[in-house]
This record gives sequence, structure tokens and C-alpha cells, in this order.
Amino acid sequence: MNSITMQLVADRYIRLALEEDISSEDVTTNAVMPEERLGEVDLICKEDGIVAGLPVFERVFFLLDPKTEVEFFVKDGDPVKSGQRMAVVRGDIRVLLFAERTALNYLQRMSGIATYTHSVAELLKGSKTTLLDTRKTTPCMRIFEKYAVRVGGGSNHRYNLSDGVLLKDNHIDAAGGVKEAIEAAKKYAPFVRKIEVETETLDMVREAVEAGADIIMLDNMTTEQMKEAVRIIGGRAKTECSGNITRENIRKITELGIDYVSSGALTHSAPIMDISLKHLRVLR
Repeated sequence: MNSITMQLVADRYIRLALEEDISSEDVTTNAVMPEERLGEVDLICKEDGIVAGLPVFERVFFLLDPKTEVEFFVKDGDPVKSGQRMAVVRGDIRVLLFAERTALNYLQRMSGIATYTHSVAELLKGSKTTLLDTRKTTPCMRIFEKYAVRVGGGSNHRYNLSDGVLLKDNHIDAAGGVKEAIEAAKKYAPFVRKIEVETETLDMVREAVEAGADIIMLDNMTTEQMKEAVRIIGGRAKTECSGNITRENIRKITELGIDYVSSGALTHSAPIMDISLKHLRVLR
């Protein structure tokens, strides 16, 4: 996530998160720290994992006070250990306290996703299968969660509905069938957009291949069905499998020659990483 993206897109959501947490004032902080005082606090990792979201963590403080300084000892994508000091934050103590929870919420959530994604991606090493996320993200957190997936070693599927054509079961029902849905998409979508179709049976796979789909998703199929689907497709389209794919069952996919595997669990089921701001010190 570069600085341009941060200012164009992420800042809007970070500001909303800060406004959610500070609707009028931080009563507690204003009571114990009525005036500006310089201080610093340590960012401590409390469990092993992969860190992600450090630029977002820093941005939370910066938006409240551009004079805040964050000195990092790690970077996004680094493995971290329980007890490790990852950064020190210096600035107005009131700002450190105002921003603490919001900044940690982003960092914990993103690091948890990166850690879980890394553990799944490791299971696909040595295979031809690329790990993808889905649009099953927390509302207004998509830009952060999909970034965390990439940091953890995964890749992104569509960012939103404008990115590409994905004909799912309800689209197919609305169009009247697989062939009809693909034909309608080819007429409407710009030629630069790939057309992906979700299939649930081998008959749907055959129809999608004949209709010229670019990507065929094998949804909630058994291992035997996916193996036969790959044979039917025969390289005429890219293949993706989806449907309740988790760390526990993904290994069976690696031997089938599937091009992509998408897992909503990367974003909707990853636990947060336990991270804290500790040992606040008054400097002057």
C-alpha cells in the first residue's frame, strides 16, 4: 500500500474509524493529561506471526498529529516473535492515547490475516496453484484486508464488482442458463475483461467450456469431481476451486492441477494477532 493509495482511499476509512472512537472527546485522557506532554510508548508483539499494517498503524497517529514519530524495527511481511519490540511511538501523550485502540485494531486485524494467509500459502508451495482471497471482507476494511493477504503470501481475486465478470449461481438463474449468461456477458463486458463462471456440476463445466468461459470455478465439488472437471476442461480455460476451503483441507487441491484456489476464510476467519502498546514514558 503506497502513500498515494493511502491518501486517496485508506485515509477516508481511517478518519471514520477515529471519529467512531472519539465522537467528541477522550474523557479519560483529557482528565489525566489536560495539556500537551511529550512521551513515547513501545509496540510489543505478544504472539508469533507475520506483521502487516504498519503503514496504517502509523497513519492513524499522523492524521491526529503529523508531528508524531514512529520508529519501526520491523517491516510488513516480517516474521515476529512473542515479546518482540516492533516499534516505538513518540509524540504528544494525548495523541498516543487517543489513537491507541484504533491503530492497534488495524494492526492486529491485518497481522492476523497475514499470519493465517502465510500458513495456508505454505501448504501450496511447490504446486501450480495460486492462493486467492474473496470479497468476504469486513465492510469498509477491504483495502486493508486484501493488502494483508498479499503481505501473507496470497493473491487478490476481484477487489470489487467493477473488476471483472463472475457469473455465480443467481446470475446464471437470472440469465436462464450457463450458455446464456456467458453470451450476455460477452456482449456487454469490454473485451479486456475476463469472464469467469461458477459451476456446481460436471454438466455445467461442459457447458461453460463450450460457451468460451475464460475461467471456470469449481464450486463445492468433491475431489473426484474436480479431477474429472480438470480433464474435461483440458486447458481450454483456467480453473479455480472454491467453497469452504480452509487450512485444514486445502492440501488435497495441490495434486489436481487446479490453477487457483479461493478462500474466504483468509479474511473472514483469521484470528487477530495479539499486539499491545506498553510502557508509556513521559519524556518532558
